[in-house]
Amino acid sequence: MPETTTATPIVRAFFDRPTGSLQYVFHDPATKRGAIIDPVWNFYPEAGAVTTESADEILSYIKAEGIKIDWVLDTHPHADHFSAGPYLAGKLGAPHGIGEKVTGVQKLWKDIYNLPDDFPTDGRQWDRLFAEGDEFMVGEIPVKVIFSPGHTLASITYVAGDAAFVHDTLMMPASGTSRADFPGGSTEALWDSIRAILDLPAQTRLYIGHDYPDAGDAPQYMATVAEHRLSNRHVKDGIGRAEFIAQRDARDATLKLPARMLEALQVNIRGGRLPDPDASGQVFLRKPIGAFDPR
Repeated sequence: MPETTTATPIVRAFFDRPTGSLQYVFHDPATKRGAIIDPVWNFYPEAGAVTTESADEILSYIKAEGIKIDWVLDTHPHADHFSAGPYLAGKLGAPHGIGEKVTGVQKLWKDIYNLPDDFPTDGRQWDRLFAEGDEFMVGEIPVKVIFSPGHTLASITYVAGDAAFVHDTLMMPASGTSRADFPGGSTEALWDSIRAILDLPAQTRLYIGHDYPDAGDAPQYMATVAEHRLSNRHVKDGIGRAEFIAQRDARDATLKLPARMLEALQVNIRGGRLPDPDASGQVFLRKPIGAFDPR
């Protein structure tokens, strides 16, 4: 397999402003083969409604560019939006993948939601469970999987040529890093994951999972390894492990849970599917009361 720095995919970002979520399509310009990463299935909690405008925007782009999608990929089960993975995989005839540690997240949240004994926690909701070091091709672009827990215990990074999709590990350098206080998260593991990411070649483009710009401003979503090592406020060169952990833990202690988290996780541990309807045909989401600090 070629070295990951020899191939340069074209990357297009899509932004879901209500959740600050970034979705990506990357493709090989030589073959027009591509992949989708972390697509959003829009959820409106005030109405209990789901829609597909974000995913349909991705479909329109793919059609206009003539891209053949080989994979729909999740980096982890998200806490702020529903995954549109099954919707897009079905529309495009592509397999849907995630890291193999998702089974741990399923077990953890099965208990939190008190789901029935027969709820499957073996990852069968996805077509492929990736292991650390797995490699595959998207056209002529080599893609390598790096296990990168901390934000969640199941998080992975996809390194596609000279681009790495680092999900909710890093923010833009001025903002630092993402939180590690969700169930199964670990500040210590997040540090180790980020240091491994920052050991990639200096010009590797790092595509993040979230940005929160002011109304009307465009999101920022990419900086190189070199830029993060120079100026990331939490993990730039010269900041050590203990200092990072203290900063991150102090910041996380002030944060509220994401507004959609208790709805999103029960959908995303199902691979991006709603619970089965009841006898009347109505679908309901559970919300555990008193399970989390309201702060």
